[in-house]
Amino acid sequence: MKKFSLTAALTGLFVLGLSAVAMAADAGAMAEAAKLFSATVMAAGFGIGIAAFGTGIGQGMAVKGAVEGTARNPEASGKITVTMLIGLAMIESLCIYALVICLILLYAYPMAAPVAKFLGIGA
Repeated sequence: MKKFSLTAALTGLFVLGLSAVAMAADAGAMAEAAKLFSATVMAAGFGIGIAAFGTGIGQGMAVKGAVEGTARNPEASGKITVTMLIGLAMIESLCIYALVICLILLYAYPMAAPVAKFLGIGA
């Protein structure tokens, strides 16, 4: 969970740090806005990729521990399975949170209106 928080923070800082590029008033404003959008898409892609990778490792370790626990004590397999499934749901929720953040970056982009206004595209 600590690595996920660090990844989310770095992704957010990367995207927010590039927002100043959209406000640049030079001849290459269109190119700068395109760079900002492409950086946002790349940040969303890297964010969900890292989250999925971490989730896969976490779930693999959880299943490994549950199988080893069941092998040591077969009578406790019911409790181990229930605990493992609850843990897997908690681990999976971290990847779902990352997916939601990435979808917000892609489809509800907070800087879309200022960039469109700056480029003269929208109202």
